[in-house]
Amino acid sequence: MAAPSITFHHRDVPDAFRHRGRLRRWLKRVAREHGLEVHELAFVLMTDAELLEYNQRYLGHDTLTDVITFDGQTGTGVSGDVLMSYDRIRENAREYGTSAQRELHRVMVHGLLHLLGQRDKTEAQRKAMRGEEDRWLAVLDRLQ
Repeated sequence: MAAPSITFHHRDVPDAFRHRGRLRRWLKRVAREHGLEVHELAFVLMTDAELLEYNQRYLGHDTLTDVITFDGQTGTGVSGDVLMSYDRIRENAREYGTSAQRELHRVMVHGLLHLLGQRDKTEAQRKAMRGEEDRWLAVLDRLQ
């Protein structure tokens, strides 16, 4: 089996991924504590317009969003693509009074939690998801 792979990409937006080794350790820990190992994860930052195209084409939604996940899981590990809008992340950071880095991390773990099976369709699910995001952001804060 190939070594676990977590990659970071950006398309037509600045490279906002900082401290990649720390992010990889954090994301692997999230997966491990949900009973899975990371096989292959790709985190991709792009423009609103590009993510909207994915949303329309693959999900049939004609709305802007901050994150879309594509599950590539095969077997016992977690694999997939987490596509994120750089524009939405920056806008949400301003709206919620947080840093763009903090919001990027929230969206990253949100996408991974989806790949790990968590849903956010109902109000109760959204509340539970937000609690998990907050818990994992606190873990990231403690990692060196």
